[in-house]
Amino acid sequence: MEYTNLGRTGLNVSRLCLGTMNFGPHTEEADAHLIMDAAHGQGINFFDTANTYGSAEHRGHTEEIIGSWFARGGGRREKTVLATKVYGQLGDWPNEGRLSALHIRRAVEASLRRLRTDHIDLYQMHHVDRSTPWEEIWQAMEVLVAQGKIIYVGSSNFAGWHIAQAQEAARSRNFLGLTSEQSLYNLLERSIELEVIPAAEYYGLGLIPWSPLHGGLLGGVLRKENEGVRRTSGHAANALAARREQLQQYEDFAAELGQEPGDIALAWLLSRPAVTAPIVGPRTLDQLHAAVRAVDLTLDQKTLDRLDEIFPGRRTAPEDYAW
Repeated sequence: MEYTNLGRTGLNVSRLCLGTMNFGPHTEEADAHLIMDAAHGQGINFFDTANTYGSAEHRGHTEEIIGSWFARGGGRREKTVLATKVYGQLGDWPNEGRLSALHIRRAVEASLRRLRTDHIDLYQMHHVDRSTPWEEIWQAMEVLVAQGKIIYVGSSNFAGWHIAQAQEAARSRNFLGLTSEQSLYNLLERSIELEVIPAAEYYGLGLIPWSPLHGGLLGGVLRKENEGVRRTSGHAANALAARREQLQQYEDFAAELGQEPGDIALAWLLSRPAVTAPIVGPRTLDQLHAAVRAVDLTLDQKTLDRLDEIFPGRRTAPEDYAW
């Protein structure tokens, strides 16, 4: 496994981040423990979760599964850079969601209990809260850092100008501010190249892409469909129908290269500026082992150019849409 710094920090994380959203709803606890042990065995030290992951009836279940794994000892917690999130609505009562200082305080205490740990390494805002001033948010985060309950702060699903707002407010307080941004980014969805990536690079944030295979569409979906291994329905079927021609070109190109489509999609992300670690969310051990292959795959410039032809990207704004 390769390692890199998380943005401008001195924190070393693996080039793949283990996503845990499937733990609970789709992957039983015992299997989730096996996947986390295997991730450590592959050198993955960066795990991502959220306080709302689990199910509508049992929000927080995923954190509980990770907590029970930590409780088994053997250095599991010490070897893990643990990232979780705050923002999502956890109940129907006021102040059970978003980023008020009150909710941040309550949410971090609840996450620590579920995770069975005394600190969170990377505490991420799951979404921007337009109704809470940055002075309030940063004061709450500063208190948590001072108490030793969190170490770094990150964002998720922020626009470029939200990152700028956050960082300038933090700078005025002599606070480190954001160290990472977690965004939707893959060959099919490249909108963040307009402004989010330039902002992340300017402020020294590590980029943590989620949905690197775009819900499986970049993982050889057409081949699996032809083999009867996978069927798509609903939103996924509509997305597949809209992008079928591109995806066919992509899978044909992967076959020419003798590589798995999913490996190419992950390797492409690993080649992108500012990207620290794509989040891979395996449901099974086989899916985890498949994802690790991409770290050793280097794409040459000719291959990168062909991928840009199939999936055109975005230039930095405003040049992308104005002179």
